[in-house]
Amino acid sequence: MDISISKLWEWQVLFLLFHCSWIWGSGQLRYSITEESEPGTFIGNVAQDLQLTITDLSTRRVRFGAEKNSRYFALDQDNGDLVVKERLDRESLCGSGVRCSLALEIITEQPLELFGLEIEILDINDNSPKFSTNVQTIRILEALASPGTRLLLESAQDLDTGVYGVSQYMLSSSLYFTLSIKKRKDGTMSPELIIEKTLDREEQASHKLLITAVDGGKPPKSGSSEINVIVLDFNDNAPIFDHSTYKVTLQENTAPKTSIVKLNASDLDEDLNGEIEYFFDYHTLDSVKQLFDLNQKTGDLSVNGVVDYEEADFYEISIRAKDKGIPEMDSRCLVIIEIEDINDSSPVISLTSLVNSVPENAAAGTAVGFLSVKDEDSGKNGEVNLELSPNLPFKVKQFNNRYSIITDGLLDRETVSQYTLKLIATDLGSPPLSSETSIILNVSDINDNSPRFSQQHFNAFIEENNDPGSLLCKVSAVDLDEGLNSYLVYSLVDMEIEGSPVSSLVYINADNGNIYTQRSFDYESTQVFQITVKVEDSGSPRHSSTTNVFIFVQDINDNVPKILYPEPSRDYTAHQRIAKFASSGVWVTKVSALDSDSGRNAWLLYNIQDTTDPSLFQISAHTGEIRSLRPFQESDQVQQKLVILVKDHGEPCLSSSVTIIVTVEDKVPEEHTSQTFLSNSPNKNNMTLYLIISLVAISVVSLVTFIILIVRCLRKQSSYNGYLCCGTRPQPEYYTEQYQPTLHVNTDGTLKYMEVRMEPSGPQGQCYQACFPSTNRQDFTLLRPLNFPTLRTTVNETEIVSGINGSNKANQVR
Repeated sequence: MDISISKLWEWQVLFLLFHCSWIWGSGQLRYSITEESEPGTFIGNVAQDLQLTITDLSTRRVRFGAEKNSRYFALDQDNGDLVVKERLDRESLCGSGVRCSLALEIITEQPLELFGLEIEILDINDNSPKFSTNVQTIRILEALASPGTRLLLESAQDLDTGVYGVSQYMLSSSLYFTLSIKKRKDGTMSPELIIEKTLDREEQASHKLLITAVDGGKPPKSGSSEINVIVLDFNDNAPIFDHSTYKVTLQENTAPKTSIVKLNASDLDEDLNGEIEYFFDYHTLDSVKQLFDLNQKTGDLSVNGVVDYEEADFYEISIRAKDKGIPEMDSRCLVIIEIEDINDSSPVISLTSLVNSVPENAAAGTAVGFLSVKDEDSGKNGEVNLELSPNLPFKVKQFNNRYSIITDGLLDRETVSQYTLKLIATDLGSPPLSSETSIILNVSDINDNSPRFSQQHFNAFIEENNDPGSLLCKVSAVDLDEGLNSYLVYSLVDMEIEGSPVSSLVYINADNGNIYTQRSFDYESTQVFQITVKVEDSGSPRHSSTTNVFIFVQDINDNVPKILYPEPSRDYTAHQRIAKFASSGVWVTKVSALDSDSGRNAWLLYNIQDTTDPSLFQISAHTGEIRSLRPFQESDQVQQKLVILVKDHGEPCLSSSVTIIVTVEDKVPEEHTSQTFLSNSPNKNNMTLYLIISLVAISVVSLVTFIILIVRCLRKQSSYNGYLCCGTRPQPEYYTEQYQPTLHVNTDGTLKYMEVRMEPSGPQGQCYQACFPSTNRQDFTLLRPLNFPTLRTTVNETEIVSGINGSNKANQVR
């Protein structure tokens, strides 16, 4: 037996080598393997047949699909060999079918591909023919046992198929009987016992024979049954069916107990010889006996189990009618039942593979998953239409009785980050049956959005003399992407502000956008400056945006009023003369002071802190003009001491003082008193030169500014370096100004004071006004453009010179 098995295996291996060729034209690999192969038996090299390298097995992650058949096989990831994993029993897998094959799917990822794999299970001769009974008893009346009479025998059953099924029957030697074999329509062999010599009950009452069924294996296997032929006395009529063959049509899923056909046989004999009973024939399979029920007395054939067209579409049943005579006589008929398919099976959707997520920039036609749809019905009942939820950027594409889900439009994760795909499979039966399944598909992010600031620009305010490290403001931006693509980093754009790098003024927290000061600011030097903040995400490629931050330095009262005239000095006391006969209200002199602060901090008040005679003089609180209150008397002192206190409106209040000696004389020179303080000033010789230089500087600055504004208006530019021209498209965040110098002179032609006005060219400029109460002149308004520190220096110098000539106006540049 071992030698025979080894020869059989040699033949199987040769057949396997011949049969293991794969057919790519149909998109499938086909292999063959014999049943009962040991685990680890080599079937074929999938990698070689799919033209994959050994490296591809791991990098492309080659694996089986989700079919249940994959548990019988294993795929070696090291060399691509397909081997047996579990014992294969063809009879358990496919029953008595002629052909037995198992379908598998091979999936490769990166990129996603699907290959069909069919493995045919070849039969081996591992089952012996077997009779249902060990002893077959045949009773025959001696009057009927004439030569040529045929007696039907029980057929042997072999679970193997093809050449390994029952191939022949053999009968033990006998003088009275021979064996005849009849092949039926379904290919089975029906043995019959033929009487060769008349049986004489008185000579021999019984005959014992041995029938052996042999299959076609090498070596063959066999099974035997004993035949006991009993010769009976005379019963000369056998039952006769109305029809030798009955044909009926039966719908699948017919309810149990439903009658299929009523068989009728008649017997001309009487009494027990004519009483008929109905039985299934000997070779009727047990599965058929479980599916159908035969009433032994009435011959009614009915449904007993679940009739399924998908399991079998027709049945041939041999029915035997037997009387109760001695000997028993019987006859047979054939019932052919054709099963009619109905639409009783819903389509089944099986998801073979699905990507974890699809990038939002995936091109149209990108495969995201594979699936298959099966319907066990036949004809139109088994044809299926697969539909996908409408209005989604996906569609279903069919190929080789399978389906792929592909993209069919643009994806945007920021709009829709997850899709629910509802698949509905509907067959063409009547009524149609359908099934559905839902697939969750995530859209992965790419860096396709730039960060956006929450505002077009930001304003920050801080008081001067601040501590370094003070928080100025917080800029914030958002990025619609996610993960690293939305992780933002803030930075300052390199630039210079008044000759200093921006990093020396402020710094920004890269993580949260907080802007801090690097140093202390002085309002009198810088009122406002602009920085540019850049925000960048961490994606690849990176995206960025910028915004402008305007930083306004707010004034505090940190400057003491500066008295310009009379000039205070330790070694010098201002002297002023007045005629003895001057009437009340006579102008004595004017105290001029300037405060470098702005707003209320620069509003000045003048008052007499100390005097020789309080009733003799008064001072204007706002202009600083000193006038007499009454005419002088003989009793008044010739020299009057005045201590003038100048203080601002800040919190806390700051002040300065100056001492003036007023001398009462009989006769005062005719020159105007406004010239007296010039002649007494230590800088008398240089004052005229200062005035000329100031006027020339103001004129040049005004002319240059005017020319620049005209050129920009002609070019129709709306903005440059953060301030506005006179263009037609003003923007509120920029600044522009014009200088309007005005000279005020005394009645004798000398310069009294000079006023410099900076006015916006349009309504868009932001004006910061210092409102000083004064007499005979307009308020002093200054509009300062961004990034022009040198211009302010010129204005300050002009203010100082103007103040020397009697102006107490303080300017504010913010």
